[in-house]
Amino acid sequence: MEYINEINISEAIIHILDNNSEGPVLNKYSLELTEEVYIFIFKHIQRCLRDEELRYAKFTEEKNIVKEIAYEYLNGENNLINVSQELAKQMFRLMRSKGNIPSCDLLTVGFTTEYGPFLGIFKMDYIKSYMHNVESINGEVGINIVPQHMGLPSSGAKIKKCTFIKGTTTTNEYDLLVMDKQNKKISEEKEYGTNYFIDNYLGCKIVINDRDNTKNFMRATEGFIQRYLNEDAIKAEMLREQVREKLINKDNIIIEDVASIMCDYKESYLLHMTTNCENEFEVDKKYVEKKLKKIKLKVDRDIDISISQEAYSDQSKFEVIKNDDGSINMVIKNIQNYVEK
Repeated sequence: MEYINEINISEAIIHILDNNSEGPVLNKYSLELTEEVYIFIFKHIQRCLRDEELRYAKFTEEKNIVKEIAYEYLNGENNLINVSQELAKQMFRLMRSKGNIPSCDLLTVGFTTEYGPFLGIFKMDYIKSYMHNVESINGEVGINIVPQHMGLPSSGAKIKKCTFIKGTTTTNEYDLLVMDKQNKKISEEKEYGTNYFIDNYLGCKIVINDRDNTKNFMRATEGFIQRYLNEDAIKAEMLREQVREKLINKDNIIIEDVASIMCDYKESYLLHMTTNCENEFEVDKKYVEKKLKKIKLKVDRDIDISISQEAYSDQSKFEVIKNDDGSINMVIKNIQNYVEK
């Protein structure tokens, strides 16, 4: 996966999309990129680009206004004000037709990276914040706390829906990066309905990349070990260690090869993995490095251990000792100092 590190914001504009209004409130001027505003937008871009739920996608062949006007901007054929206004109109039409899509501000950003120009679109759902309200009651000062429903997500908050549309090249592995987080509560899922952001607004299809395969492989394999070897700590530890070694030392993962270390569970593992990742894929080394930097263990449901990969592999600091009854001991060694948190 392409990991974007260089972000240079050139311009940005924001529009108001309120379900209680007859139409969108369209801004006719670009934002003044003061230092504070620049940092606010930069941090949102950076946070979204680093989010594990950001996916590759390609536009479908069908006619799509968002695709067309985005490329007008990226190809220098139109300016950000015109393009962003049309993007806002399209989102507002969708909000009205689908119903129950939350009101928001639509932030559109033009920026450049080491991979060329991008157009970022952020659906910034309003968050509830609180402020004090001072009033006079019988000649005395009264102060209440009142909710505010129109706040934008802070630079440290997570945005649920955004996209980064890439300038066209002859070797595009993807057309855009997409994040479309769904509410996990059943009642809220029913409100949102179908996947409107990807299917109806952007008109794109998700493309599986190496990070997706690597992430799904790690999650599915751990899930399999927990399911089939929850009563055999020794074998579970052995398999986890071998899987980690493959991820660290191999450039490619072949599911058949991993299944061969599962012993009596080979066929069950192969069946388990069919819907989780491709049979062969290239390991995303940056993702593996990030995930294995800290090994987090949940021991017998009531003990949590977080330890660096380096310390975990150093037997002078940490050791897993096998017992005859199939259990294991985890021993922390040579402690010179510790603090209570």
